[in-house]
Amino acid sequence: MLRVAELIRHSSAQILARGEINDPVLEKHVVTVSRVKMSPDLKLATIYVMPLCGADETEVLAALERHKRFLRGDVAHMINLKFAPELRFRIDDSFDNVSRIDALLNSDKVRRDLEARAGNGDDQQENGAA
Repeated sequence: MLRVAELIRHSSAQILARGEINDPVLEKHVVTVSRVKMSPDLKLATIYVMPLCGADETEVLAALERHKRFLRGDVAHMINLKFAPELRFRIDDSFDNVSRIDALLNSDKVRRDLEARAGNGDDQQENGAA
């Protein structure tokens, strides 16, 4: 399942990077294919995409949905499977989660807690050594 998902991710990224789809929305956006999840029977591929800077997500998603038959055919030609999987597109929100976690880790509250913990750790080491 993971190998097939990675093959589909590479082939769909290549198709989008080469600009083979004639669509004004896709032509003016750089789309990243971040991951692909396959169903256990390998008949459904959920492709997670993100336009550069997260701009016009709904328009890009709609454009990909309009051209999913073309994409499915091209992906099927690039990889050798018994059945070409049905493609489904979703916006990847993992980038938002990463930036939210970074903001939390860089907050003053967390920094203060880490400094307090580091200070207590030094005291415990000195007491244990004495």
